[in-house]
Amino acid sequence: MKKHIVEVIKQIEKDHDIKVLYACESGSRAWGFPSKDSDYDVRFIYVHKVNWYLSIDQKRDVIEIPGRDSLSIKVDPLLDVSGWELTKALRLFRKSNPPLLEWLRSSMIYYQAYSTIDQLRAIENEVFSPISCMHHYLHMAKRNFREYLQKEEVKIKKYFYVLRPVLAGKWIENHQTVPPIEFEKVFEAMIEEGPLKQSIHELLARKKAGEELFLEKRIDVINEYLEKEIDYLEQYVKTIEIERKDPTDQLDQLFRDTLKEVWS
Repeated sequence: MKKHIVEVIKQIEKDHDIKVLYACESGSRAWGFPSKDSDYDVRFIYVHKVNWYLSIDQKRDVIEIPGRDSLSIKVDPLLDVSGWELTKALRLFRKSNPPLLEWLRSSMIYYQAYSTIDQLRAIENEVFSPISCMHHYLHMAKRNFREYLQKEEVKIKKYFYVLRPVLAGKWIENHQTVPPIEFEKVFEAMIEEGPLKQSIHELLARKKAGEELFLEKRIDVINEYLEKEIDYLEQYVKTIEIERKDPTDQLDQLFRDTLKEVWS
């Protein structure tokens, strides 16, 4: 599949007259627990030619294959490919956008060219905002807990939609860094040995075995932990007071340098 993904990336470059700087896996495969029929959630960052940016009109800054954009070659139906234009990505990086930071930490890199991504990684710790990331993960955890885990019967995979952001929040509290994208790294570090950890281990094994859509009686030990930690993180985020230097000038220069490196 990787060979096909790279083929798709190169065709996107040709069809849309751009250069791709980076492409990675961002979904359950990157999290470390894909099911047998999981999609490939490919995310990429790209840059246009200089003249594209010299316009009085704001232009569309995403590419979505096969959603809103077509491609001149056949794309595997398991592929979901979406990209952000570089200035959009840099604005989100400035805001410490968690999905983007997760892309940069993906262990499944399909394609990387030029020096831009390595330069972003080099300044990640300077830009990282615990407050911004905590709010993101807390909002995700609260919404998913409310929507998926309140019924008497719950699908196995839905637990991970709440466990993952809660544990990411706990990681930020303890380490003040971007959490690893791999679920098990965060899980093993944040949950102590005991009945809770054993229950999650069993769920994880079953999800990997393809049982993720099974409806089963709600697991109280997990629900109680999640409810308690969501309440705790809501209070914790109010206490965070960390100032960060505005990286705009640095990111502006990175953008200009990228244009020169890619198109000169």
